[in-house]
Amino acid sequence: MKELFQHAATTDGITVRVAVNFLPEQSQPEAGKWFWVYHIRLENGSDGPVRLMTRHWRITDGRGMVNHVDGEGVVGEQPLLQPGQSHDYVSGCPLTTAHGSMEGFYTFHLADGKPLEVRIPYFPLATPATAD
Repeated sequence: MKELFQHAATTDGITVRVAVNFLPEQSQPEAGKWFWVYHIRLENGSDGPVRLMTRHWRITDGRGMVNHVDGEGVVGEQPLLQPGQSHDYVSGCPLTTAHGSMEGFYTFHLADGKPLEVRIPYFPLATPATAD
């Protein structure tokens, strides 16, 4: 299945693309649980290698409650991207509301060791409209 990346942001040649999908089979609305999966593609369009070191997420639920999530790498990896290379990963986000949003930034290290903060674009977490 070819995914459509709905959201993208570029910082100093590094592009972050996001495709997000609601997973009804992983959700239990009657129990106040909704689940989304998101596919991230990191593209190095700069002229030097970069290594993803850390991530910072700002997850907001439908009530406006904000949860900050910080960690090393992505899904247990700190990928090194040469110029022209990309890295894909998939992760998920549970919420206690039927909608919310995510955004944040990755910290990459450049070849000289300097950090570069790369924006993760804002993307909504929404359940599809149902025909009732």
